[in-house]
Amino acid sequence: MSKIQQYNEKIQHSHVQVRGLKLHVAQTGTGPKVVLFLHGFPEIWYSWRHQMIAMANAGYRAVAFDFRGYGLSDHPPEPERANFNDLADDVVGLLDSLAIDKAFLVGKDFGAFPAFSVAVTHPERVLGVITLGVPFLIPGPLGVQFDLLPKGYYVIRWAEPGRAEADFGRFDVKTVVRNIYILFCRSELQVAGDNEEIMDLVDPSTPLPPWFTEEDLDVYATLYQNSGFRTALQVPYRCMQLDCGITNPKVIAPSLLIMGEKDYVMKSPGMEDYIRKGIVKQFMPNLDIIFMSEGNHFVQEQLPEQVNELILSFLTKN
Repeated sequence: MSKIQQYNEKIQHSHVQVRGLKLHVAQTGTGPKVVLFLHGFPEIWYSWRHQMIAMANAGYRAVAFDFRGYGLSDHPPEPERANFNDLADDVVGLLDSLAIDKAFLVGKDFGAFPAFSVAVTHPERVLGVITLGVPFLIPGPLGVQFDLLPKGYYVIRWAEPGRAEADFGRFDVKTVVRNIYILFCRSELQVAGDNEEIMDLVDPSTPLPPWFTEEDLDVYATLYQNSGFRTALQVPYRCMQLDCGITNPKVIAPSLLIMGEKDYVMKSPGMEDYIRKGIVKQFMPNLDIIFMSEGNHFVQEQLPEQVNELILSFLTKN
């Protein structure tokens, strides 16, 4: 039996109508408390497979979905106009469609942004917030300051319309996802020189990390072959500097930030001080921060048992 079949024996899949789009939703567990997982890039519902099973086994209802334009979810009618407010509204809309009053939100990478937005704008729907790899940031010119980033950094490159499409278009989808996984496992920022593209930073002979199998890669590749990268490049990269209209950002819900010490995000300008000196707590007064010494950008897949313990410990307390 393949890995995906093993997970699908325990996880139920459906399409749920949310704000005019059919979103692909994965669920397992029947407990009264709900944990909603929000993926990053180049991820998908499957990124949370280890956590979903663990939460269900501990008595929680675990829900993960593919964001609009990702995986098996519908694209929005105009992908180039999609933005982070759409994702936050989709989170609230999905909770409504599933008749869930309140949930714990768990966001990884850019999935942290809608988690923060919903916690700020709809605090009555949020039992707690856990983010992996991204501390409190609200999309907009102040939250993500492009002018501080190296000019060849992947975030800058992929924000440029057409650039990633040309770069990715030289390879099949599976190779693109493989390369991004390998790149994002590194502890350094991914910066291309003037005469190279981001895909050129990966030596084709580099093996996948030991915790990410060819079978896992096949699952991702199949889902991204279905969706392509059109919406995925718009959200997050091409709307990151759009003001989302939140003027006084504060998350009052109990919160947890899990950071891998070897996550390249830690090398972003100002990031280390923002987290380690506790500046982030100005926006999240009820925040606990846990560093994982060996953790990289994909801690939930790299070290699932440890991450599951941290999440369950937080859920139990709150």
